[in-house]
Amino acid sequence: MQTLAIVGASLAGLSAARAARAQGFTGRLVIIGDEEHRPYDRPPLSKDFLLGSITAEDLSLETETDDLDAEWLLGARAVSLDADSKTIGLADGRVVQADGIVIATGARARQLPALAGLSNVFSLRTLADAQSLAPELVPGSKMAVIGAGFVGAEVASSAASRGMDVTLVDTKPVPFAAQLGMEMGSVVAGLHTGKGVRLISSAVVEDFYAGEGNVTGLRLADGTFVAADVVVVGIGAEPNVEWLAGSGVKVDGGVLCDAMGRTNVPGIMAVGDCAAWFDAAVDRHRRVEHWTGALERAALAVQALLDDDAPAQPLKPPYFWSDQHGVKIQFAGHSAGYDRLDVEAGDAEHSLLAVYYREDVPVAVLGMNQPRLFTKWRRSLAPSAPKPAAAVVPPVLTPAGEPALAGAAAGL
Repeated sequence: MQTLAIVGASLAGLSAARAARAQGFTGRLVIIGDEEHRPYDRPPLSKDFLLGSITAEDLSLETETDDLDAEWLLGARAVSLDADSKTIGLADGRVVQADGIVIATGARARQLPALAGLSNVFSLRTLADAQSLAPELVPGSKMAVIGAGFVGAEVASSAASRGMDVTLVDTKPVPFAAQLGMEMGSVVAGLHTGKGVRLISSAVVEDFYAGEGNVTGLRLADGTFVAADVVVVGIGAEPNVEWLAGSGVKVDGGVLCDAMGRTNVPGIMAVGDCAAWFDAAVDRHRRVEHWTGALERAALAVQALLDDDAPAQPLKPPYFWSDQHGVKIQFAGHSAGYDRLDVEAGDAEHSLLAVYYREDVPVAVLGMNQPRLFTKWRRSLAPSAPKPAAAVVPPVLTPAGEPALAGAAAGL
């Protein structure tokens, strides 16, 4: 292989580039990114960066030990792929031809079309998003957050700590229940209400009120009015895969891959938030929108790309963390279908360690301000044994993927 092109310059793309060099690739390495910035860390955007405790420079993912000898094409959006010739077309008319390609184009924040163009409506996915939202965190002003996924919840937490009057609106009866179960979802929800956040569950945004280009409030389906000086939409993410239309690379809610990141086209891999890998633990393809997944799976995919005989590796259980109202929440594993939940340590008001079981086998663990115990239990979770994907089925989101807003079909 003479040229390796990585399409995507965030964590997954950078991790793939590092893995390629670490595994002995000495050829031309091209990294294509649609943002102008070099790779930066996204999780702090909704927390420390939003609160001003760190700067954009502090977000850099590159280190002094990185020696990638890469050709960086930043501010260059990929718009097409010819899979046969492995030629990538860029929005500015340039083309990049490679022998191997790693697709790492990530995902973008899902939008509500009815609120497009209004000046006080924000989403949070990129550094530019966070830079726009940060000045709006004004003590005493009102913020409405639509969607109580982890990004929305973290923004609500940051805003409340700034002294804002925060309302968090979600379609689910218990926020986070899909990821953590009803009992633990209620515990996390209690973190918000305990800090003065108004949590409205089982609610659909039906309409909004606007004046002079701003939203002044939301009307819910039951008639409830939510006043707002600032609105944040946190209803999940859409994979950036449209540019692959007509390429021959199979896409179904994400780039479909086997358990090593191989697409249906030899020599083309996919990693990160845009990729739906086959996971034997759930017997289907799924997108894993986790920071650690972008690190670990990029290395596996590059190994398979550079070595056709690379053995399949078991996938580690998904892991994510979140910081809300001073509590570090850590979760690992697959909680779906659990039949027993044991609280091993702590209590709901301060810190706890909860273990999820299925047929007496631990399948997931939740820690709240219990980092040491969490790490111990996380290591006990069995990885997913590799096996070939038997069928292509639509992917599902992991705990980091926020649910879509129920009212989206109505244009909101």
